[in-house]
Amino acid sequence: MKAETCSRIENLTAEIDGKTILNGLTLEVGAGEVHAIMGPNGAGKSTLSYVLAGREGYEVKGGSVTLDGVDLLAMAPHERAAAGVFLGMQYPVEIPGVSNLLFLRTALNAQRTLRGEPEISGADFMKAMKAAAADMGLDFEMMKRSVNQGFSGGEKKRNEMIQMAMLKPKLALLDETDSGLDIDALRVVADGINKMRSPDRATLLITHYQRLLDHVQPDRVHVLMAGRIVRSGGPELALELEAEGYARIAAEAGLANITDAAA
Repeated sequence: MKAETCSRIENLTAEIDGKTILNGLTLEVGAGEVHAIMGPNGAGKSTLSYVLAGREGYEVKGGSVTLDGVDLLAMAPHERAAAGVFLGMQYPVEIPGVSNLLFLRTALNAQRTLRGEPEISGADFMKAMKAAAADMGLDFEMMKRSVNQGFSGGEKKRNEMIQMAMLKPKLALLDETDSGLDIDALRVVADGINKMRSPDRATLLITHYQRLLDHVQPDRVHVLMAGRIVRSGGPELALELEAEGYARIAAEAGLANITDAAA
């Protein structure tokens, strides 16, 4: 039986500074599924995650996005977060002077309030944070430090997995979460993603490399070029891209070369 649709993107067109980046992109990610997005630089992969999360500066010119049947594009960024959208950034920012504990409890309670739920108690929050940090192999003392300040690249990505575990999103957008990770950190982060697979969560992994998919077996792999999905397949598609690159798929999509495949 087909899973109930968690997120549906139809003919999405978006631009920044007057330049079209997404050009009629259509994609459906069912509840409980993990989909991977791959493609050449400039194809629109990160733009897709930014548009879905509501990042400022990106203008939607057409199409629709729904999350559990609700119009996502009609919501402000904080409303999308409360509705269940989570964005794991390629380059997590540092926030000096704000501890990880304060940052995450404030974010969590803000979302709960917007959903009409009671705030989480201090005791319950600390218990959940300690468990999430342990799962990600981070010393809990690091959670008392400023957000990402002094963290290595791998620690920043693990910290994002902790945030994801605490916020429990319906739609997790992970933008090159494997960027800057060594082999051990990659395995830990991949294990975190796998642990957070859920029947009511859709996950979209944006990645350049097949190595992450060795550890996180996706349900579907999509190739994004020139702002649209030009090919979809199973995990074997990532292996094909790793071996052959994008040139043949670009030609099959009517794009003369890889430069044209970028938006």
